[in-house]
Amino acid sequence: MSAYYQSMNTSPESSKKIEQELIPMIPMRHGKMPVIGMGTFGSDHVSNEQMADAVLGAAEVGYRHFDCAEVYGNEAEIGASLEQVMTSGVAREDLWINSKVWNNHHTAKDVIDACKRSLDDLRIDYIDLYFVHWPFRNFHAPFCDVDARNPDSHPYVHRELMETWEALEFLHGEGLIKNIGTSNMTLPKLELLIKDASIKPDANEMELHPHFQQPELLEYCIRQEIQPIGYCPLGSPGRPERDRTSDDTTDIEDPVIVQIATAHNVHPAIICIKWAHQTGIAPIPMSTNPRNYYANLKAVTEDPLTEEEMKSISAIDKNCRLIKGQVFLWEGATSWEDLWDLDGTITR
Repeated sequence: MSAYYQSMNTSPESSKKIEQELIPMIPMRHGKMPVIGMGTFGSDHVSNEQMADAVLGAAEVGYRHFDCAEVYGNEAEIGASLEQVMTSGVAREDLWINSKVWNNHHTAKDVIDACKRSLDDLRIDYIDLYFVHWPFRNFHAPFCDVDARNPDSHPYVHRELMETWEALEFLHGEGLIKNIGTSNMTLPKLELLIKDASIKPDANEMELHPHFQQPELLEYCIRQEIQPIGYCPLGSPGRPERDRTSDDTTDIEDPVIVQIATAHNVHPAIICIKWAHQTGIAPIPMSTNPRNYYANLKAVTEDPLTEEEMKSISAIDKNCRLIKGQVFLWEGATSWEDLWDLDGTITR
């Protein structure tokens, strides 16, 4: 773990609170979404109970947006925390809860069943934003090696995604989900979906940080009025070793980020949050440390980056994708790049 990241793990801020009127909101098709959310994927180093406790603490300091998923394995514990938050006086309509359908639940019936499980586990009667987690049915065993291959995996099949999407449209019509979104999409897949969908995606969740800015896809989403939501906004300094490669870079150690952080007297991670917010991205950083998640929330409420600082950060894009998705590859695939349609055409 980066020394910069470790340095934030001191001095709890649980007694501090950001007032709701200071947190900017994003108008969505249905409702308004806080510009920053709390990620809840603890990977293999944060227990379900720790994540649930962090959700409680984050709500206390002012978070209202929580990004969940059934595959994270902690929605039941998080649901207990959300229930406690609502019991304490926060209205359901003031919360913004995301969830996602996992890859092995993409048939119409399975999508509906998965959504209802998430509703039950999260102890809510609707989901504000429900994503297709990945645009294919390839999946893997939990915590498997990146070289593992599922023999049933195969390249993208558009009719399969459309079956999944139409189930989300049905759930939307039933009022069980208010907005629907894509995740881990590529530009050609997104264009194809938009052409065939009855309801256009409201949001696209994608890896976004200063060293991986995805300008073409990001600009396309903004033009299409699809809200970009950025995961790994700090460059995922705490991700497991199995997800690291020798080519990976570390955003919060970049000299430009460090220099700007010094000028603002904040941790480099805060500069990444500010960059995302000012670029039009809703970042969803994950932390279980009160000082970290308080600082992340505070970052979107004060002391914006200057135009020159934003330009400086735009120049340090290294096209460094950290979440490569190797475990979703099929037999015969050339490399993880086959998942991402780098030449602008869908890999078949």
